[in-house]
Amino acid sequence: MATATTTKTKTKTTKKSTAKKTTKKRATPKKNLVIVESPAKAKTIEKYLGRNYKVVASVGHIRDLKKSSMSIDFENNYEPQYINIRGKGPLINELKKEAKKAKKVFLASDPDREGEAISWHLSHILGLDDHDKNRVVFNEITKDAVKNAFVEPRAIDMDLVDAQQARRVLDRIVGYSISPLLWKKVKKGLSAGRVQSVALKLIIDRENEIKAFKPEEYWTIDGAFKKGAKKFQASFYGLDGKKLKLNNNDDVQAVLSRITSDDFNVDKVEKKERRRNAPLPYTTSSLQQDAANKINFRTRKTMMVAQQLYEGINLGS
Repeated sequence: MATATTTKTKTKTTKKSTAKKTTKKRATPKKNLVIVESPAKAKTIEKYLGRNYKVVASVGHIRDLKKSSMSIDFENNYEPQYINIRGKGPLINELKKEAKKAKKVFLASDPDREGEAISWHLSHILGLDDHDKNRVVFNEITKDAVKNAFVEPRAIDMDLVDAQQARRVLDRIVGYSISPLLWKKVKKGLSAGRVQSVALKLIIDRENEIKAFKPEEYWTIDGAFKKGAKKFQASFYGLDGKKLKLNNNDDVQAVLSRITSDDFNVDKVEKKERRRNAPLPYTTSSLQQDAANKINFRTRKTMMVAQQLYEGINLGS
């Protein structure tokens, strides 16, 4: 009798484990944040500073006095009461977000008292230290000027800030006090302020001078002279070396009666050096006037071309 035995063989199954290689992403290096006033400037300045800087614009002031009230505390040393300008909430939130993740914040508003005040308001809203050297100023938008400004930043100049605040407070006090009088006596909607009020006084004073002016008669004698092939003009100056004013025709005839010959002598020739200064740089108004008079540009076209030149045109290679 045969017996069959069955043997069970155990098979081991081994699981191959595949290890995935994980690489850590490098953290993006923080950039320096630069805040300017104009969006047009931002693009040009960012191009000059390079990839380690991000340039954004505040688009002018971000805080101001309330429009609905005087917003000046007369009992507390004329302290202005500021609020964030309506409509700039999203911009302020964006500036705060950018400042929070920036390596350092630089305030590069315009180099005048308005620009200094804008930097001061930005410093307040972004929670920066007013004594920190984060204020950069440059008087021209060129690569060298912009880069040199960042070599030695300074603290906010509070004297300029106070000057701007004094002007703003004076504007408000004069404007809010006089404007209602204009609306009542002249026309609704007219604006009065420290500039308009003084300008009006100057215009009235000048008008009174014009009305009080008494016209006076005066005469001149001009002559055309020739020496060889050279011709020149000359005007009567006086008699016997002294200046003489010709008040009427009798004075003129008395001088002409003394001229008995067509020959004249030159007693003295004076040579002088005169300094001729270069014309002043263009302001917005003088630029528009010259463009209109010399090349027949409309105001809109003038400002468009000026803006393109200011931002720079990429010429490629």
